[in-house]
Amino acid sequence: MSKVSVFDHPMIAHKLTLMRCKETGAKDFRNLLSEISMLMAYEITRDLPTELVEIETPICKTTGRKVLGKKLAIVPILRAGLGMVDGFLSIVPVAKVGHIGLYRDPETHLPVEYYFKMPPDISERTVILLDPMLATGGSASAAIDCLKARGCREILLMNLVAAPEGIEVVSKKHPDVDIYVAAVDERLNEQAYIVPGLGDAGDRLFGTK
Repeated sequence: MSKVSVFDHPMIAHKLTLMRCKETGAKDFRNLLSEISMLMAYEITRDLPTELVEIETPICKTTGRKVLGKKLAIVPILRAGLGMVDGFLSIVPVAKVGHIGLYRDPETHLPVEYYFKMPPDISERTVILLDPMLATGGSASAAIDCLKARGCREILLMNLVAAPEGIEVVSKKHPDVDIYVAAVDERLNEQAYIVPGLGDAGDRLFGTK
């Protein structure tokens, strides 16, 4: 089963509370999403391997630690995942960025890939999949399927808010993919929205509703 890590940092909790509030407008929602993504990126990269290197300060020679040349890629699920990119890149500016576009077929209700653009060496990178919401788990599972079909073997999933149902779906279908979230909410409602959630993240991010 997937390892599920819930970040309980007080600033993440504070900013997420502001995002949940229905009075928060698109501008503040975007800023808060980027800020939380930056804080989560800080946490998710905590275990990156480092090596000792010798450097020279203006005062003397010394040793310090540098991150080893581990290749990272971040992949937002369109469209809401786009709001998490800049915050992550502020911590790891050398990460490459891919994009996955999915829509739900109105008849089968299954996710359908409509866009897939990756760095050419994506199969050699640790891929961090970004999406603010993990609701039913269908889109996340489909995105992971797309990445694995292209040879990706080390994949992490990063969400702001997750429903237990979505975590269960991804964990069962992709037990090798660890999940990192800011909060696990109560459940899904009849319309497959997370409760209490924060509404439609894409609409709130781009002011389309």
